[in-house]
Amino acid sequence: MDIFEKLKILTDSAKYDVACTSSGVERSAPVGDGIGVARSHGICHSFSADGRCISLLKVLMSNSCVFDCVYCKNRSSNDIPRATFTPKELADLTINFYKRNYIEGLFLSSGVVGSPNNTTELMIATIRILREEHRFYGYIHAKAIPGTDNELVNELGLLVDRMSVNIELPSSSSLISLAPDKSKESILKPMGFIKDKLHETKGLTVYNRGVSFNKGMSKFVPAGQSTQMMIGASPETDFSIIKLSEGLYDKFKLKRVFYSAYTPIVENSLLPSLETKPPLLRENRLYQADWLMRVYGFKAVELLDEKNPMLNPYVDPKCNWAVNNPGYFPIDVNRATYEMLLKVPGVGLTSARKIISARRFSRLNFEDLKKLGVVLKRAQYFLLCSGKTHEGIRINQSRIINSLLSRSALERFLGFQSGVQASMFDNFDEINVKETKLMSLTGQL
Repeated sequence: MDIFEKLKILTDSAKYDVACTSSGVERSAPVGDGIGVARSHGICHSFSADGRCISLLKVLMSNSCVFDCVYCKNRSSNDIPRATFTPKELADLTINFYKRNYIEGLFLSSGVVGSPNNTTELMIATIRILREEHRFYGYIHAKAIPGTDNELVNELGLLVDRMSVNIELPSSSSLISLAPDKSKESILKPMGFIKDKLHETKGLTVYNRGVSFNKGMSKFVPAGQSTQMMIGASPETDFSIIKLSEGLYDKFKLKRVFYSAYTPIVENSLLPSLETKPPLLRENRLYQADWLMRVYGFKAVELLDEKNPMLNPYVDPKCNWAVNNPGYFPIDVNRATYEMLLKVPGVGLTSARKIISARRFSRLNFEDLKKLGVVLKRAQYFLLCSGKTHEGIRINQSRIINSLLSRSALERFLGFQSGVQASMFDNFDEINVKETKLMSLTGQL
């Protein structure tokens, strides 16, 4: 098998892993000694098999895996073409793509070749060739294989910018039924080791190949660690998923948790049928909830609970929370705290800071808020300016939901005909029926 056949097989096998993101690290090669650069402002990824129009070459070291995870295309019992790169093949391929301006870096994972330690050794050998022989200083993200010894995780972590240990399934029971060769302990052990090493080496600014990092950045995995969870392959609720994510952020100081809508590729009674569509909207809602927890200070129990365990598909989680907590609103924009402003739909980090700054000099009105970047279409239902509501606003749940729903979601829910303009002479009995349906939606919020 030639190298391009291997490339086609192993990039296709890597496409279900979404745990790659911006680098979060600034590093350049020394003048006259090396190639490549890592930028903190972001590196995107692609699934292309031939390197064109992508920034990261996303590839497996091997898809010959000894594990037999039920959901995985590369499981040992699946009859598919198998391929394994040698470290030199993959390193040379990466450099050739880089020199042709196809990529900026590498995202490297692998099936378990023989054992976790053997697989990690192959990955280390590949990255050492890149770093030491080719003097490549670009961004590299590597997957830590569950079950790998700490010494090898440490060695890998000193060579790469980011590492990830994929949880894949959000509960121990799902791991037992769908991934019998993995265990909760084998996943959390390297995750904990990476967290401890990051804490231990934080503040060391000398890179192990002579390149300095920004002040305060670790030389071990300077861009931190992440993980990925599949959504829809197992029966966990959104509440259990975001509670798990919250715990991972707190305990392991992860940079990101990625959510991957499960694409049915395996016929098995333990999995959704092959006709099941990937839950892309659910994935999107989980990313929104995750953002609220990481950036806006929300807790998982604020967004969902045991009685309401699933995120609303029609309204984003922040709007959902606001509508379900009317006791907090409306708040006066001229007196509210920064933290409370962030709870208001339509008010973001930047606009909240601008409000705090601007109101020191004058009392703000709704026109001022619009100039400061507040999305009044959403925010007007939850804000007062000097004790007054926005002109013409009638606050009740059905009208708020109607405004917050996207047009397409509203049409799907209420059965409106797309593209039909509202008329002055609409049938008001019909409208009242639809209003009743709309009110019933609030019971799900």
